[in-house]
Amino acid sequence: MAGPMATIMVIRTTMIIPTVIDMDNVPLNSGGLYRLLAWLSPSYPVGAFAYSHGIEWAVETGAVSDRDGLERWLRDLLAHGGAWSDAVLFAQAWRAAQAGDAATLSEINDLAVALCPSLERRLETTAQGNAFLMATRASWPWDEGPEPLSGDVAYPVAVAAATAGHGVGLEPALHAFIHAVAANLISAGLRLVPLGQTDGQRALSALEGDVARAAETALAADISQVGGCAFLSDVAAMRHETQYTRLFRS
Repeated sequence: MAGPMATIMVIRTTMIIPTVIDMDNVPLNSGGLYRLLAWLSPSYPVGAFAYSHGIEWAVETGAVSDRDGLERWLRDLLAHGGAWSDAVLFAQAWRAAQAGDAATLSEINDLAVALCPSLERRLETTAQGNAFLMATRASWPWDEGPEPLSGDVAYPVAVAAATAGHGVGLEPALHAFIHAVAANLISAGLRLVPLGQTDGQRALSALEGDVARAAETALAADISQVGGCAFLSDVAAMRHETQYTRLFRS
């Protein structure tokens, strides 16, 4: 007679551990890198080559006359001027877009446009922003939700919205944007002073730490920290409007 059969019971326990993903620091994958390289390339059709951010007037008056002078001018912009404000606005706009908060994104854009201290500065940011959105929506569309940005859009807000919509992390996107701003203004300086191509690369190399600090500081800043004190740069942009001979639109 057979003995009793043993029953083996297997109990599996599943534990669900909630995790919080820091979207600011999402690793940059090959797709995100490709988009950043394309969108912030000098060949992207936003017309960045046409704007000097007032540097043309600074060269005219002798405030910028060599590579060292150009580097000092750009350092002030990155720490205290329009480039700093754009960095903070970029970070805030990216977060609003990533959260799907269309109302806040629109408010940030309104602030970005209102902060422009002169007509040419307003043209500089909105012409590039509008052109960026037109090109990117046509070539790299993304889900913008029921209330996409409309009207005049500031350049940092436009790029922030697109990078957030494509899942590109804030930290690499912001760093790439500030680098592109610095590189474009160095290019303007090369044509205006004039300087050689090697001097341009030396200037870009010298500003590497300044670009990194601007990005790092802007990531931790809130919207109340937008603004600056690079008054000479603002005055240069205003005076450029009536400059007799000009190569640039700002």
